[in-house]
Amino acid sequence: MKTTTTWKEKHRFESRQDEKSFTIDGDRIHGPGPKSLLLSGLAGCSGIDVVDILEKMRVEFSDLVIEAESEQTEEHPKVFTDILITYHLKTDPANEEKVRKAIELSLEKYCGVAAMLKKNSPVRYELVLE
Repeated sequence: MKTTTTWKEKHRFESRQDEKSFTIDGDRIHGPGPKSLLLSGLAGCSGIDVVDILEKMRVEFSDLVIEAESEQTEEHPKVFTDILITYHLKTDPANEEKVRKAIELSLEKYCGVAAMLKKNSPVRYELVLE
């Protein structure tokens, strides 16, 4: 895995990965900031796991939306104090325990992004069935 990130102006950078590019902006005007990308990476990593696990469990679901949020310390370096991930999805309420099991497997065993972030910040989750 390799990225190349090039300064464009002010706090704006272009990052390239496998011939695809996106903007990183510390001012969050032209693109997401670096720390919000970490939260997006966590949500995406866990989301992939949850989808795969629920499919293996033959749990029918739709409309999976994952919100990740965190507070930061006041002092530099400003790091996440804790992270809350909220999973919203539509499924039969009878599937709640299987969905929780899928989320916990992701966060405890499979998601490498969660494993890295947990070394500094506690990661909690909430589940909202719709």
